[in-house]
Amino acid sequence: MRPFPLRLPPHRRRPPPPPPAPGDGDGDHELIEAVAAGQVEALRILHRRHAPWLRGRLLRRCSDPDLVDDAIQDTFVAVWRGAARYSPQGDDAAAWIWTIAARRLASALRGRGGNWIASASVPDADIGSPVASAEDSVLLGIEHGDLGAALARLSPELRAVIQATVLDGLTVREASRLLGVPEGTVKTRLMRAKARLREELA
Repeated sequence: MRPFPLRLPPHRRRPPPPPPAPGDGDGDHELIEAVAAGQVEALRILHRRHAPWLRGRLLRRCSDPDLVDDAIQDTFVAVWRGAARYSPQGDDAAAWIWTIAARRLASALRGRGGNWIASASVPDADIGSPVASAEDSVLLGIEHGDLGAALARLSPELRAVIQATVLDGLTVREASRLLGVPEGTVKTRLMRAKARLREELA
C-alpha cells in the first residue's frame, strides 16, 4: 500500500515589520531615507526643522516673501521626489536642501523681470540662531581660515555675487535674476571679486 502523500499549503513568509515611525529625534539622513520610503511624517519633520532657516536666508536674497514661500514649498516637493537619489555618504543634508532651495528661488525669479531685488536688510538676529548654524555647516569648508576672512572683507555687492555663483552654485543668468542686476553686471562684479580675493590671499 502506497503512503498517502502529505500535501501542505505553500509556505507563506511573514511580511517584514513596518519601519519605525519617524520622530523629531531622528537625524536628517534617517528622515530623508524615510521620505524615500514614502513616509510623509518624515517630510513634515524635515520641513519643521529646515523651513525657518531656509526662509531667513532666502529673504536675504529676495525681497518678496510670497516668492520665497513658493520656493520653499517647491523645495520640499523636490525633496519628496528626489529623496531616493540622496547619498548620505557624499552629501550633507543641509547643503543638499539649501542647494535645492537656492535653485528653486532662482527659477521662480526667471519670469519676474529685474524688479525683484535681493534684500540685505534682514539681520541675522531676526532670522534666528538655527540659520547661522545650518549655513555654517553648509559652507564649512569654504568660509573658514584665510578665504573666509577675505570674503568677509569684500563689499556687500561683490560678496553677494560670490555667494550666488560660487557658494550657491547658480549660473550667471540665475544670479542676475536673484540679485536684480543685469548679467553683465554679475560678470563684472564676479571678475572684480575674484581679483580682490587673489590680492587678499597673495
